[in-house]
Amino acid sequence: MTGIYVVISTLLLIFSIMAVVKARAVGLLVPFWFVFGWLTSELAVWVLLFIAALNFGAWFLIGISGQAAVWGGSFCLGSALLLLESLRRSFDSGQAFDRAFKIGLGDDFIAQIPAARRSLLNRHIHSSEWLWPFRFARPSVRVERDIAYGDAGKRNWLDIYVPSQAAPADRPRPVLLQVHGGAWIIGHKAEQGQPLLYRMAELGWVAVSINYRLSPRSAFPAHIEDVKRAIGWIKANITAYGGDPEFIAVTGGSAGGHLTLLSALTPNYAPWQPGFEDADTRIQAAMPLYPPTDLLNRHDIRQQSGIDEPVISRVFPGPEDESMRLRDEASPLSWLVERDAAAAAPPMLIIQGDYDSLVWVEETRLFVSELIQRTTTPLVYAELAGAQHAFEFFHSPRTSHYLVAATAWLEWVYAQWCAQQSEHQCATDRHESSSANLPSEDPMQ
Repeated sequence: MTGIYVVISTLLLIFSIMAVVKARAVGLLVPFWFVFGWLTSELAVWVLLFIAALNFGAWFLIGISGQAAVWGGSFCLGSALLLLESLRRSFDSGQAFDRAFKIGLGDDFIAQIPAARRSLLNRHIHSSEWLWPFRFARPSVRVERDIAYGDAGKRNWLDIYVPSQAAPADRPRPVLLQVHGGAWIIGHKAEQGQPLLYRMAELGWVAVSINYRLSPRSAFPAHIEDVKRAIGWIKANITAYGGDPEFIAVTGGSAGGHLTLLSALTPNYAPWQPGFEDADTRIQAAMPLYPPTDLLNRHDIRQQSGIDEPVISRVFPGPEDESMRLRDEASPLSWLVERDAAAAAPPMLIIQGDYDSLVWVEETRLFVSELIQRTTTPLVYAELAGAQHAFEFFHSPRTSHYLVAATAWLEWVYAQWCAQQSEHQCATDRHESSSANLPSEDPMQ
């Protein structure tokens, strides 16, 4: 038992170091650093509880002593101190969002949301949420699953999250479309974005999460074709679920963030709409999280990563010339710099963690700097200290701060859009939400 105690203590220290140390140019170790650093950081509270239980059992129940107690106890103490620092960064994420909103939207942006909707928002995060990482379902939200939006079988299925207890709305509800990540080769509609999907449906939105075709079975541009096909399906069918086909916000992380950006920058781009060229695929808002923006890595930002080429070769197969052409076309940065797509861009909230091992923060900064020079629509860029890739995958203190910010921004961008519509009826009344029991607090006070 002494050996097991020391081994576990050693692993805990290594994982805790991965959670607080920024390491990216480490070759084939990148995926391991990401996975263990991400899980340890976002589950820091539970890891701390495990450390306490481990040492209570080792010291008081088993009675470990001698060198094993010294080394194991020291390693556990070091882990605990590192995890407390990780938690501090996580709890400070709200300040990063506040700064981003003040820079991008001004001090009073929250006042531009109708009072009835603003009263549903809440700045404070609660332990009843972030202490339970995988408790997503809400009694006030109903999910309609596995609805076909295309003819590619399960990869063209979507789920719809709707308020289950709200009074029937006499005005259509805004729509949020979630696009999952997974390096374009893995992922599922029910695995990602769950905290946000349930939160927005709870606030009275209609939320949609989609599958799309994956590589290597389907090469690019199959992925973005399916996202656009889903947007077309929503515009044609979402009224049956109480949604507003005129307002669609798109979000997603990683590969889903990349596809979110492409959907925002390429509205009605016929080559990516085979068989539905005339469908309207414009969107009204985009919230990409840690999105790859330059698949050519033309500025040599990502270095010594052993995972880029194995992924890229599966998504963009074929002769080198053709692969490079597709990678250029698939890069949101190319659409900004070479294709002047910023004029079509809707309002955006871009979120990136500065500890991201898979999508480097410098790549996102470069994209944002290019976009801000070219766009006239509102742009908010939030950079979170100590945040890894996929930080919002499940509930944590950082995820709770993200949910506060995301809901406030989505309500704001919807309110801005509604203010520009002369005759359109917008869902702005409090009674149209299923969340009348939420705390009525100004989220920015």
